[in-house]
Amino acid sequence: METFTSYDGTELAFRTVGDGPPLLVLPGGPGRAAAYLGDLGGLAATRTLILPDTRGTGASATPADPGTFRVDRLVDDVEALRRHLGLERVDLLGHSAGGSLALLYAAAHPDRLTRLVLAAPSFAAVGAASDLGAEQVIAARAAEPWHDGAVAAYRRVKSARSFAEAAPHRLAFEPLMYGRWDAAAQAHAAADPVQRSPAVSEHYYAGYTPDTERLRQRLGALPCPVLLLAGELDLWPTAASAGAAAALFPDVTLAVQPGAGHYPWLDDPAAFTTTVEGFLRRTADTGAPVRSSR
Repeated sequence: METFTSYDGTELAFRTVGDGPPLLVLPGGPGRAAAYLGDLGGLAATRTLILPDTRGTGASATPADPGTFRVDRLVDDVEALRRHLGLERVDLLGHSAGGSLALLYAAAHPDRLTRLVLAAPSFAAVGAASDLGAEQVIAARAAEPWHDGAVAAYRRVKSARSFAEAAPHRLAFEPLMYGRWDAAAQAHAAADPVQRSPAVSEHYYAGYTPDTERLRQRLGALPCPVLLLAGELDLWPTAASAGAAAALFPDVTLAVQPGAGHYPWLDDPAAFTTTVEGFLRRTADTGAPVRSSR
């Protein structure tokens, strides 16, 4: 682990994995340490992954002010890390709630991005829906042996008023978040409570209200190409929500990974790495943004 000091004196940790051009990766949860990302299905074979622990999680320090856990305030941590790394511009990947943070960073610092990858991102930070068509996705998995129990837990999680209220039901609904509920998925889900900071989870969106019009204007003028990758079976975001959100960007590649849930690098590592690395190489080779495709 390496550390850097952020704007308010908080010492934050990050690790680097792999070899090749750097890719800064923002974890989600919200409030889950970056360990759950692993090497992103082998993407570290071609990229140096820079994996920060969000303040208050993993090896990063916990500041006195929990208000600094809020997603819009975390933008300053991302910028502090970029400066620490000495990178003029970065390739940035955000997963889940880290996708919300990546969107806010892109809106605030568009000139600091070379390429933006949004992998199963939350759209909460920009006030866009993440669950369009979720009931159809749930119904399509009705033959799974875990289906009824997972759906009941999903409804409890969705109606919960806080992360603390949702916590007792999270593991039961997790089968819906993976394309395959196999041993690897079960181990990945079981690690969540150890890797998660409840305080960060609670404060990540608390009191945050997106300036939707301003954010859409900023993202609509984003000068870098964007890859928007969704899992066919994901519920947050659904493929339908990702398709609708693609309209936020002027130059976007929309990719829906077949059979994948919220962690597409686990469900099919080869498909995930091929899509992400292909996008990064193609846009670097051409020097031009890529238009939407599916």
